[in-house]
Amino acid sequence: MRDTGEQQRAARAQASGAFFIPDLCAPRPLLFLVLLAELMVLMYTLAVSSLPRFEWTVLATGSVLVQWLVLASAVTLCLLRGWFSRHSLWLAAVGSIVLVVAVTGLSGELILHFYPGLMADADDRWWVLRNMLVAALVTGITLRYFYLQQQLTLRERSELQARIDSLQARIRPHFLFNTLNSIASLIASHPERAETAVEDLAELFRASLRQAGPGDTVAEEVHRCELYLGIERLRLGDRLQVEWEVAEALADLPMPSLILQPLVENAVYHGVSLLPAGGVIRISVQRDGGDVQVVIDNPRPDPPAPSRGERMALSNIEQRLQALYGDAASLRQRGGSGAFQVVLRYPAGPVV
Repeated sequence: MRDTGEQQRAARAQASGAFFIPDLCAPRPLLFLVLLAELMVLMYTLAVSSLPRFEWTVLATGSVLVQWLVLASAVTLCLLRGWFSRHSLWLAAVGSIVLVVAVTGLSGELILHFYPGLMADADDRWWVLRNMLVAALVTGITLRYFYLQQQLTLRERSELQARIDSLQARIRPHFLFNTLNSIASLIASHPERAETAVEDLAELFRASLRQAGPGDTVAEEVHRCELYLGIERLRLGDRLQVEWEVAEALADLPMPSLILQPLVENAVYHGVSLLPAGGVIRISVQRDGGDVQVVIDNPRPDPPAPSRGERMALSNIEQRLQALYGDAASLRQRGGSGAFQVVLRYPAGPVV
């Protein structure tokens, strides 16, 4: 039963692209191993040196030998990583240790065969056996470190997704409540328009009720906003005017799901809809260096009516940005005489 559970976890890790042994052909993990190995050689050299005399020969010889073992083992594990990821955790760990020990033993035998005088002060067989034992211990410790790092990363991702989903869930009921109110106001006077609004609402929710995440694009978020604005125009008519300024080059860039629509909804419900003559909402989505910048300007009553719902929506969006991008994203708001502006910035690259 235990092996079956481990195999299931390994299968899920493979399916999600997560495996505790990193891609050792990638520069960053490989550099980590090289630096760790060199640090161990330096510590060993300091231990055997009698200060102030430093054993440079030991450092040079040990560095060449250890770095060869590290690179050879890393390439071997890199080539077999896909096979290991399809099997149980224990098989992957034990197999990796056996591989590294085998590489160490074979390398030691080759060194003794071609350079018999290199280790003149050591018993040949015990020297190879000692190196194999050290390799097994160091590999086990390193694999344990990789495993704990992977578990920490998965836990952080899980907590982040749960937090985003929770904030997303707060936005959806708020939007649904407001939209149903708009449709209800049309049923008696314009039933055809109400039917059209229900169809648009269904299409909008088919897009927005799927799993939230950073995988949506600017074009998809703009389309959701247009669906929403189409519903609101049925109620507000010519009082609602919208001017879009979206750079075509940004259409395929990532944008968090339901991050733009709540801002547009705020501009409608707490701005244009409260003005007898309505007004124009201006929405700009542009590239600013390495960031995507969204600017929304809308008119509002002067003085503005206090609204807890507006503050809650902006707070939810700010928390989602913080969860996804940390301090790299920001949401600023500025109110003037009869006007309100929201500026949203986030990195243009995908969320890792």
